[in-house]
This record gives sequence, structure tokens and C-alpha cells, in this order.
Amino acid sequence: MNEAARILVVDDTPLNVKLLFDLLSAQGYRVQTASSGAEALRRIAEQMPDLVLLDVVMPEMTGYEVCKQVRDNPKTAALPIVLVTSLDPREEKIRGLEVGADDFLTKPINQPELLARVRTLLRVKSLYDTVQEQAAQLSQWNKELEQRVAQQVSQLERLSGLKRFFPPQLVELIVAGDVEDPLKTHRREVTVVFLDLRGFTAFTDSSEPEEIMSFLRDYHREMGRLIHSHGGTLEQFAGDSLMVIFNDPVVVDDPAERAVRMAVEIRERFVQMMLPWKKRGHDIGLGLGIAHGYATIGTIGFEDRIGYGVIGRVTNMAARLCSEAKAGQILISQPVFAQVEELVEVEDVGELSLKGFHRPVPACNVVKLK
Repeated sequence: MNEAARILVVDDTPLNVKLLFDLLSAQGYRVQTASSGAEALRRIAEQMPDLVLLDVVMPEMTGYEVCKQVRDNPKTAALPIVLVTSLDPREEKIRGLEVGADDFLTKPINQPELLARVRTLLRVKSLYDTVQEQAAQLSQWNKELEQRVAQQVSQLERLSGLKRFFPPQLVELIVAGDVEDPLKTHRREVTVVFLDLRGFTAFTDSSEPEEIMSFLRDYHREMGRLIHSHGGTLEQFAGDSLMVIFNDPVVVDDPAERAVRMAVEIRERFVQMMLPWKKRGHDIGLGLGIAHGYATIGTIGFEDRIGYGVIGRVTNMAARLCSEAKAGQILISQPVFAQVEELVEVEDVGELSLKGFHRPVPACNVVKLK
């Protein structure tokens, strides 16, 4: 540190200043001088030295007064100060300690002792500066960590909201910014699946609330797992009914096929899920309807409560087919059948008169996968 260390020599006697200047400069230190306490304070404020050699007896402002002002300033409170005095060192040391001096030298100055004390204090100052730099760096790291934690909390909150609608793999892409905002209004060709329980009203009339909630938890958990495993988007659920979208916001090549495969697996899983409930005397069935077509997709709701909504003839078609489906049936529209004809065995159910549609709608029931 010797070459870079800056030392301020403060003394009102020019001969003493020259002596210290020459001695310290010869050791490679950068030496500044001041002939009064006021000048010393100005130099300290302009360019912080690494150490101050401060004469005690000076006119107008003593070395004690300078030392006290330096210590009272938070910016300079840790600056090493060596008091230089020709007075009784025992008395002066007590006064010096009271105002915050770090060390003392008596006149005439012993040069080896001076250089040794300077080196010691500069080494302490260097360690102090290192600790301060590390503390500042740690503080900056803490701020950055707090910001990252806040960002992650925000992402988790966004993830929590998005996972109500989208498959987990898509949610990660949305948060990472790798896909467009799925809530921005747009139009897309989709396959829509409706699920609705049969006999659920009778079940609720004859069951305790705790039993109903237990059944719904099992139902939603199993259905949700299968919906996500096939890449579907859960648009809404209201107790005993669910609405699932394929081909938005994740675009896929085979939305109708995915929807039908999911529906068949759901039907099979629901039969297994109902076995223990049938033993309790409950007879609940599941009907499904699937339609394919264009829909307008985006946010619906109001300022305090918005959601992901799919609107169009295709959703109405799927809902009406689901309403017509008996327990265990998967009714699909003609456009869906046209896309999965090679995949499934079906039975024709004829043309159905669906509410909201002026003309009868041809439909068929999916018996099984080929």
C-alpha cells in the first residue's frame, strides 16, 4: 500500500513540515501538507487521505479541535490520526484519546518509530477499507437478492394464477416470456370438450356436505391430471361440470384426436373412481360432448376479476352435446368425427335437436378406440 498511500502532514512550523515531507516522500508515500487546522479540514474534505499526522499546538485551531471535528463527521470518523506533540506525552495522550486520536508521537520525532507507526496504521486502514468494501458488496448482493426474491414471488403468484387454466409446461413458457400473452383476445380453431356428472343432484340431496366435498376433490383431481397429461386447457369448472380446450394457447396438430383420446381415458378412469362410491349406494355417471370449430378467446370479466374465456358456436355445440349425452357416452360432432374416423369405433345417434341451434345436428357416440 506504501506507493498509493496518501498522508496529510499538518503543522504550522515550516521546518517540521519539510522534515516530515522529505522523510515520507522518500518512502514512496504521497504527501500533502497543511499549515493550519482549517486548511487541514479543507484538504480532508477535498481528497480523503489515508492517514493524518497532526500537530497539537497550532494557532486558531488546535490539533485536538481538528481531531474532534474529523471524528464527528461520519464520512471521516475512521480516518487514522497520529497526534504529534512536544508537550507532556502522558497528559496529551489522555486528551488525545478523548477526542479520538489513534496514536501519538513526541517531538523531536524518532524517524524509525514514525515510519513503524505509519505502516501499522496504514495496514489497519487497509483492512478497514477491505471490510467496508466487502460490507458494501454484501449490501448490494442483499439488495439484488431481495429483488430476485421479489421477482420470483411475483412469478410464483403468476404461476399460481395461470396454472388454474393452462398445462404446467405451458405456464413455465408464459412466465419465461417464450409465448405470446394467452389472455390477449384472438381467434383460433379449437376442439372443445364438456364434462358433466349425471345423478349428481340426487347425490347432493342424500349426502352430507363433507361427503360431497370429498367426492368433488377426488373427481377434480383425477380429471385435472388427465386433462394436463393430454395437453388440454381447463377453461372452467363449476362443481360437477368441466370445460376443456385443445389447440389454445398451445397450438397442436391434432386437437380433435387429443380431445377424443382424453375423453376415452376419462371415461375409463371415472368408472374405476366410482367403484367405492357405488358400494356406498351412490350412482353417479359422466357424460361428455366434443365439438370442433372457431372461437374467440381472451379475457372476460371486470377490473377486479378477470379470467380466460372461450366464446363461440363451438363451445355451445360441445355444451349441448354434453347435455344430451347419457352416462358413459361421449357424443362428438360431425367435424370431430371427420378428423378421428380412423381412430375410433362409433355408433350413430342420429340428428339431435339441440337448444340454440335451428337445424338438427348429426352426432355419434364414441364406443372405443380402434
